[in-house]
Amino acid sequence: MLLDKIQFPQDLKKLSLSELSTLAAEMRDFILDVVSTKEGHLGASLGVVDLTIALHYFYDTPHDLLLWDVGHQAYGHKLLTGRKNDFETLRQLGGMSGFPVREESEYDAFGVGHSSTTISAITGMALADKIKNIHRNRIAVIGDASIVSGMALEGLNHLGATDLDVTIILNDNNIGIDYSVGALKKHFGELGENTHSGFFEALGFTYKGVIDGHNIEELLTAFQELKEIKTPKLLHIKTIKGKGFSQAEQNQVLWHSPGKFNKISGERFLTKQRKTYPEIVGETLGNLLQNNADVVVITPAMLTGSGLINLQEKFPDRVLDVGIAEQHAVTLSAGLSTQGMIPFCVIYSTFLQRAYDQVIHDVALQSLPVVFCIDRAGIVGTDGATHHGYFDISFMNSIPNMIVACPLEQTELQQMLHLAVQLKQPISIRYPKSEVSTCDLKMEKVKCFQAKVMQKGTKMAVLTTGTIGLDVLDIIKGNSEIAWVHFPFVKPLDTTTLKTIFAKFNQIVTIEEGIQNGGFGESILAYASAQNYKGKIKIKALPDAFIPHGTTQELLAINGLDKNSIAEAIFSV
Repeated sequence: MLLDKIQFPQDLKKLSLSELSTLAAEMRDFILDVVSTKEGHLGASLGVVDLTIALHYFYDTPHDLLLWDVGHQAYGHKLLTGRKNDFETLRQLGGMSGFPVREESEYDAFGVGHSSTTISAITGMALADKIKNIHRNRIAVIGDASIVSGMALEGLNHLGATDLDVTIILNDNNIGIDYSVGALKKHFGELGENTHSGFFEALGFTYKGVIDGHNIEELLTAFQELKEIKTPKLLHIKTIKGKGFSQAEQNQVLWHSPGKFNKISGERFLTKQRKTYPEIVGETLGNLLQNNADVVVITPAMLTGSGLINLQEKFPDRVLDVGIAEQHAVTLSAGLSTQGMIPFCVIYSTFLQRAYDQVIHDVALQSLPVVFCIDRAGIVGTDGATHHGYFDISFMNSIPNMIVACPLEQTELQQMLHLAVQLKQPISIRYPKSEVSTCDLKMEKVKCFQAKVMQKGTKMAVLTTGTIGLDVLDIIKGNSEIAWVHFPFVKPLDTTTLKTIFAKFNQIVTIEEGIQNGGFGESILAYASAQNYKGKIKIKALPDAFIPHGTTQELLAINGLDKNSIAEAIFSV
């Protein structure tokens, strides 16, 4: 096998041109072997295997700088850059990341988890080289769904006005996770075999395209032509996401990240038995759309992940995918709100971080009643540090006019979504991506800003917010010494209930699946201080640190938020 001979790009350069296509087939087979058993992002990496080989064959990496946008495309890159023997550890605790990580390899010139960052990054690198008089090639590969993001367009606008020697490779495959949207995507589709793109040329780029991204010799010829041009240039290639695996080619959305599967038959090994929280949100929003003509749903390229794909088919004018454009999604929602619409902005916690200014400036400052449905809240597992959603309680908690809600389970989540329609100010409602709980709690109807006494006790109180309270239920259920109070709302806090708790208990534990700094526990602590509370308060939350990849349970255990750690914290008090 040719792949057995390749550890680093210098080994790749020993192959003949005729051997590179054979190597591409072997790499696809290797990626299928690992992803089918370990899980990961399949389609994107299969689609750029030929491009990856051509890049490392032609350029002198890591001296030449190569960036990937998004990082889903980088499995083949990792195979060719010294990590083939570690590939079995993909996305496992202590193992190889599913994304480019600077600490992992000198070949990962820039860490990439979110999209649309590499044009800005490669421009910064090129400017540094110019100041230091360093001469080398600089290449950024960006997907057609990523290049339409505001940040990518800002980067193009700046780079195109410089004399920097940078090559942008536009990987045009018509799809991110869901199918690409927008006017620029339409422009790509109309280019066909044209050799000019007025859009990119107007921005100052030498444009070459459209060429076959699976033809290695054609790619190498294009690289050679562009190497002679010492100003910004863009190579437009066409690829097929999932290339080489028929099931992934035929259903590109499903096979973006398929879970475990049989690589021969394509049978997926599904373990899911119950609905997920995103599916519950999708169903509830469907009910709201059906019964209220003012309700609209906005999502930045996360239709499938957030359980909205069926809704868009049913309500195409009121369920809008705006592409990878989180800032636009938030301010679009604000604009809708000014005209009497009720916008539900459905967005992953990690992606909402990208629109923090818009949340403050365009929504909260004007106290516009936008509903933020924060998906993937808390620890999300093997996607790792770039995708965990444990900052949102804290960063939403700090914004004036913002209601911060953390439902305990599915019934309360549904009630909050219905309640949000009636409120006249911004609200964020967070929920995990996991399956819903099977607990048999009889939930009282959620009331605005009121805590719920879930269990009475005599000696100490445990205060929780969000679905982690269900773990507490399993630990203390029936223990008459321990009271449990669930706070559906972190902001505003139910201070009336807190005063009662302070008067009765001198030992309190707070528990949340979010970062401690500025979170639920610290809000309790601040109010306790203001009330001159003399008892002890212990906060259980996530640390002031970036948490790596691993299973959710492994990461919760390491960071002291699994059931055993919670039980120890409670009973040690």
